[in-house]
Amino acid sequence: ARRGENIYKRKDGRWEARLLVQKGKYQYFYGKSYKEAKGKMLLLQKNQINYKEKQTVSTVERLESWLEKEVYFRVRLSTYENYYHCMKKYIIPFFEKNQNSEITKEAVVLFTKELNENTSLADSTKKKILSILKIALKDVLPNDENKNLIINEVKFPRFNIKEVDVFSLKEQQCLEAAVLHSEDPRALGIILCLYTGIRLGELCALTWRDIDCEAGMMSVTKTILRVKNFNKEGKKTSLVIGATKSQTSIRKIPIPEFLLNLVAERNLCSEDKNTYVLTGKEKPIDPRNFQRLYKKILAEANLSTRKFHTIRHTFATRGLELGVDIKTLSEMLGHSNVAITLNIYAHSLVEQKKIAIQKFNVMYISTNEVTKFAV
Repeated sequence: ARRGENIYKRKDGRWEARLLVQKGKYQYFYGKSYKEAKGKMLLLQKNQINYKEKQTVSTVERLESWLEKEVYFRVRLSTYENYYHCMKKYIIPFFEKNQNSEITKEAVVLFTKELNENTSLADSTKKKILSILKIALKDVLPNDENKNLIINEVKFPRFNIKEVDVFSLKEQQCLEAAVLHSEDPRALGIILCLYTGIRLGELCALTWRDIDCEAGMMSVTKTILRVKNFNKEGKKTSLVIGATKSQTSIRKIPIPEFLLNLVAERNLCSEDKNTYVLTGKEKPIDPRNFQRLYKKILAEANLSTRKFHTIRHTFATRGLELGVDIKTLSEMLGHSNVAITLNIYAHSLVEQKKIAIQKFNVMYISTNEVTKFAV
């Protein structure tokens, strides 16, 4: 760290820059190097304008500037795509339509009301849009007493958590049979997901360097995504190999022995550790192409069309049915905490609850049983 700059190297290896935005409150910037962290902080300082100047700029301009000059450098490209979609399709058009020169409490209340009453949007989509609006308001609103009052008007919709779609045990057996009879060796990736719970992007990003056949372990460290290309030149989308969804998504998962035997029997393992598991080449498969293969396998198994993520839900549900403890399951799924796993798969714990109650039943019978004796 250099004296007076408030830039430090953290214990996890990242650099952290701190900028005092108001008395006692800091804004933090992170980077892989000192230069990157400082660059992010300087960029914000350069784009900051005082309250009087903000009054001369329209709400739409402020939101667009925030999206393009601040968010773009703060988040992953795949996350930015979500911000971009929500801002450009819902939030910014609202302020353009209503010609609001300022972000007021009334405007936020109206936006929240209209969004929550929109029956064409899923509750999860509404929640995502409102979350992004809340983050935007924290950054673009001036630091005065009205700021918190306005932000607090962003009300999230109340909705019940829906049961996730999973394959039944019989459907899973049909799917596995179709994979084993497929002439396409890439189809084996479906079984790998069924027994490890990894995401589609994580599967496509696996190289043979990530597979330790002797130890029977698999390292999940990256993912592949197709994201919108924000450069005006070139194709509309591009394939990006990047970090996993979160820090906790970087994990090691044991591979079932039967799957290792299948790989050995079919001679699929490559000596070149830089090649990708699904393609056997130094170029990965596009997740969209693997989804097409997945749909083809579903048709061959006479199963209805399901999202690929159904496989991940199936892995988690089978784990709970087999009595795998929730902490272990949560870590294998790469969730940031156990609460996420419990909220998503609470319905799958019914059988475990029945087993637990049966234990109480056995205890009652054993402690209250009347001993028979001859008179």
